[in-house]
Amino acid sequence: MKTVEEKNAANLLEGSVAKGILGFAIPIFWGQLLQQLYNMVDAWVIGNYADNASFAAVSSAGNLIFLIVGFFNGIGVGGGVVISRYFGAKDDKNVENAIHTNFLFGILASVVSTLVGVLLVPTILRWMGTPDNVLPQSLAYFRVYFGGVSTVIMYNICMSIMQAVGDSKHPLYYLMLSSIINMILDMIFVAGFHTGVTGAAIATVLSQGISVALCVFRMCKGKDRAKLDFKKLRIHRGIIMEVIYQGIPTGIQNSVISIGNIVIQSNINSFGEFAMSGVGAYSRIEGLVFLPIMSMSMALPTFISQNLGAKKYDRAKKGAAFGIASGVVIAELIGFVIFFGVSPLLRIFVSTPQAIAFGRIHARTVALFFCLLSFSHCAAGVIRGSGKAIVPMVGMLFSWCVIRIVYVTIALRIVPEFRMISCAYPITWSVTTVIFAVFLLKTDWVHSFER
Repeated sequence: MKTVEEKNAANLLEGSVAKGILGFAIPIFWGQLLQQLYNMVDAWVIGNYADNASFAAVSSAGNLIFLIVGFFNGIGVGGGVVISRYFGAKDDKNVENAIHTNFLFGILASVVSTLVGVLLVPTILRWMGTPDNVLPQSLAYFRVYFGGVSTVIMYNICMSIMQAVGDSKHPLYYLMLSSIINMILDMIFVAGFHTGVTGAAIATVLSQGISVALCVFRMCKGKDRAKLDFKKLRIHRGIIMEVIYQGIPTGIQNSVISIGNIVIQSNINSFGEFAMSGVGAYSRIEGLVFLPIMSMSMALPTFISQNLGAKKYDRAKKGAAFGIASGVVIAELIGFVIFFGVSPLLRIFVSTPQAIAFGRIHARTVALFFCLLSFSHCAAGVIRGSGKAIVPMVGMLFSWCVIRIVYVTIALRIVPEFRMISCAYPITWSVTTVIFAVFLLKTDWVHSFER
């Protein structure tokens, strides 16, 4: 009799391509939605029960968090690709070795992230030009967040392992429970005890920790090749080299792109706390409405790597075409909705006319180009699934970091207006779209693992 994981994997390796991808992506979507609710509940509670400076502090936290955590999460993605390939090839021994190597790596990464975050964040916040009235709240939030950052990293490691073997549902169930707990704790700490950003950070860490505990319990109690056994935790040299090869490019990409975004954020900061609040509120909206595309881009590496591991090349090509095309169409529809309906959405998080004005300018500059952003993310997912993680790393670093920084630096000197910052996004999305399209059309990516 097939295990749960084998039944889930069969949907990726057999039958309808569209049904297999969507069936795997939908639980990921709900999981990502719940993760966004973590941030949105924090933002809503702080926006309604604290001052504008506190909201600005939490709203601008994403890029700095992703700078540090994104590196290790990127390597976790690489571990998922390795596990998926061995799972598709039915190589049980290497599946076991890859799972335990990846889990132990997550533990080590958690320790490093905590130290780096606690020690470097104050300096980075000052380097970003965080306004003096926002800085105390930002420091308070990050001290607690990075003190418990292991819960964030280990959840993503556990999720990547479970998804790699075809199980995208159980991480969703556990995250659903912890999201409810997060909402309750937010109301208790921030609205009830008036602990501000510190209470919001505590609620996030505690609730995320619950989802980690449930994932680990599920993996330890399993009776199949995806079982976790703490006695078998060790770094397998061959496996860790594969994980590093597949994951380091994504990790570097995440962190360096975050540096580019931090430079952008520092320019946004120069326009004052209302610009920070307005763009922060918009980022909450974008993070929510763009989830279907992000879920598709997260499902594609597992689908592609499992099918290439099983040598089902035509199926991998069909999956890539379906994932990219559907993502582009959905993204553009979302873009039209945001372009015409952004103002009432912004009012969910901010009420000051100045903040709403900044958020509206940013939204109407970028929304109609969501199709390019979607193509970039979905194509990058396909390329990572084929084992060529260096390609999206180079493309995104060149475009989303180097070009973005150079453009903003020059553009604001020529035209010192806020809209010029927003224009950086569609310009750089266009560049990655061209790079990834050329790679997929002109190279034999389906045989990458064999070479």
